Amino acid sequence: MDLRPTEDQQALRRGLRELLDRRFGREALRAAVDAGGVLDRALWRELGAAGFFALRLPEDAGGVGLGLPEAVLLFEEAGRALLPGPLVATHLAAGEVPGAAEGETVVTRADGELVEWLDAADVVLGPAGGAVRIRSVDPLTPLHRLPSAAPPGEEASPGDEASLLTAAEQLGSAGRTTELAVSYARTREQFGRPIGAFQAVKHLCARMLVRTELARAAVYAAAVTADPVEIAGARLLADEAAVDGARDCLQVYGGMGFTWEADVHLHLKRAWVRAGRGPSGAAAEELVAARL
Repeated sequence: MDLRPTEDQQALRRGLRELLDRRFGREALRAAVDAGGVLDRALWRELGAAGFFALRLPEDAGGVGLGLPEAVLLFEEAGRALLPGPLVATHLAAGEVPGAAEGETVVTRADGELVEWLDAADVVLGPAGGAVRIRSVDPLTPLHRLPSAAPPGEEASPGDEASLLTAAEQLGSAGRTTELAVSYARTREQFGRPIGAFQAVKHLCARMLVRTELARAAVYAAAVTADPVEIAGARLLADEAAVDGARDCLQVYGGMGFTWEADVHLHLKRAWVRAGRGPSGAAAEELVAARL
């Protein structure tokens, strides 16, 4: 089994990265933070025109006709850029909800205790009556809490595909925080030397890279096999890589990483919110343990 992206897949990924660099660079990211959870509808439509949401629809249905591995690559790029919005729900609704594939309709899903982007959504899948707006740890992800959540161990599941695409977003964030940590370690100096020359900082960066590459292998393999247990394992590794990687990146940055001007804390906050999306980590661990 060859899990390396093909040239066409790499070109697809580059195309989305170029679009996001142009339309959602750092200035746009900061503007989105300042806007406090206002969805950029023009960007959403651009994503639709680029085939982001219709990627897996058949060509005769107006889609791109590609598969889950290609979707994982695009969601990895979205996670790297901290692209806001109910991306997973809208992508999965393409072909089922009119306008979702084209980016004209924003879709979110109420399938757990928390609902993302409820106020911005045109269509809400699942019961969301009585949901109350709460303060989100992530300024780029507005949240509502449902009045009745599933009992512990009985969380509603958004499905294996949703979990895998969320894992891909986490993978993209883990890769980006690794890049940020290494870049900062090369340029920040203490005692007349780059901090990357110090063993403790080297260990932090190496640990981030190992977590990210382990998660990458698991996510890419699960995208090829679509096996529910492999998806559960990939999700566990990706959540760990994103959350722990952002924490380690903060350590590399030192006090600078905790300032509002740095982007590192945004990756950590988004990773926390994503980790709470869908089935709990304990449920995924039980699924993997049962297979073993």
